Amino acid sequence: MVIARRHLIREGFVSTYHVWSRCVRKAWLLGKDFDSGRDLTHRKAWVKNQLIHLSESFCIEVAGYAVMSNHHHEILRTRPDLACELTPDQIARRWWELFPKRRDRFGNAKEPREGELDQILADPKTGDPLGRVEELRKRLASISWFMRCLNEHIARKANAEDGCTGRFWEGRFKCTELLDSASILACMVYVDLNPIHADMAQTPEGSDFTSGQDRFKSAIAKEKLTKLREAYQEERLKKQRQEEIDQIIQQLQDQTQRDAWLAPLSKTSIDVAHLGTGSILDIEAADYLSLLDWTGRQSREDKPGKIPTDLAPILVRMEIEAEAWLETVRRFDHLFHRVAGRLKAMVKAAKERGRCWFKGTYAAKTSFG
Repeated sequence: MVIARRHLIREGFVSTYHVWSRCVRKAWLLGKDFDSGRDLTHRKAWVKNQLIHLSESFCIEVAGYAVMSNHHHEILRTRPDLACELTPDQIARRWWELFPKRRDRFGNAKEPREGELDQILADPKTGDPLGRVEELRKRLASISWFMRCLNEHIARKANAEDGCTGRFWEGRFKCTELLDSASILACMVYVDLNPIHADMAQTPEGSDFTSGQDRFKSAIAKEKLTKLREAYQEERLKKQRQEEIDQIIQQLQDQTQRDAWLAPLSKTSIDVAHLGTGSILDIEAADYLSLLDWTGRQSREDKPGKIPTDLAPILVRMEIEAEAWLETVRRFDHLFHRVAGRLKAMVKAAKERGRCWFKGTYAAKTSFG
């Protein structure tokens, strides 16, 4: 049964959603097509770059993502509260970055001329900027507009490259609302482990075009940078050329910012770019990466493993049943439909939407306690 988007996405509320889109006919239009022999893997970078661009313009945070060969996943948190703080000029500039009237030769928005921002804010019918400002404010916190700008951009670019027209995506994006921290954590791990589940990678840090890889690479670079500076202070690196050391430090500093565009996992990891946005989960990045690494290792049926003692506290704090954790991550998209979370949260969500229940209530009870 088809349900209107207004009943699936709560406009005007800070909410977190798992969204995904699949290529038409499930064709491998974002990776290597073994039937035709074409390698379209470079298009995965298009998706990631567009996500980064949209996260800078929309009042929507990207907590996780994975770009596969025939589909892509995102975990998005809407921030209408931040949109309410934007001035009309800021709204106009953000909209200009999304839909510029003029671009440079690299496809980037040119600096708007005098009067062009005023044209954006002018209502097409009445010319009154007040109603237009509020309309654009809502759009900047809209999942539908975010996904439109993402999928339409990729479709147009791919069709131009292929010299064809027609649909690129199977249909409108699908979404599931994540009601609490337990469902957000499980879904983030599920998304980051997509390449491992598809047997396209062996480790989270080796899973290209995923938020898990970005967080791992950033954490590794931070650790290397700390050790390098300690060694430099202890004069162990004096024999090396200063220019070479500075170049290595600069490269590591660039790597430490690899996950800076993603929503922070904990309050302690919030930097200047995320001031006031809050963390997506109340766990340290190191805890999340440890859990992600362990879950990825146990995802194979021939290695069921057991929860190590140093990881159990993470699940205990999140009030998640450890025994059901692996099954939840493996089959997240099959267990839940439209909403995911603890049983109480799912029952409440069903009542608010005038429904008796949502698919996944049994999974919620067994997985999240």
